[in-house]
Amino acid sequence: MADQSSARPKWIPCYDHREFTSQGKEHTTKWSSEIFVDAPVVTKEEFVERVVNMEFSPPLGGPYLAASAAAIEDESVAMILFDLLAGEKEKLTRHRMGKEMKVLSNGEEGLTWAMFSTALGAK
Repeated sequence: MADQSSARPKWIPCYDHREFTSQGKEHTTKWSSEIFVDAPVVTKEEFVERVVNMEFSPPLGGPYLAASAAAIEDESVAMILFDLLAGEKEKLTRHRMGKEMKVLSNGEEGLTWAMFSTALGAK
């Protein structure tokens, strides 16, 4: 069977790591490896800094934006995302992020562009 990997991401996975034993593959999500670098928990400040510094990959289904033009200049959206995922907590764990993303995706395995933008209040 041909490899089903895509050059552009279709969604943001809700899991942090998954093994696909039947295919002999495994996947660690970008958010897990780039946000939770040193520990399985981050503060709001660490979360925002790491999200802002993540390399952008234009998603399928969203508006096309070249990676070179995708710098996050306004950190407020990353702050809103932290608040959405962490709730009233001062820190966000890797486990809670995956769990809350699953809620935002209505139980699906990943957030599509439409689900993500709706969760952040975009139209």
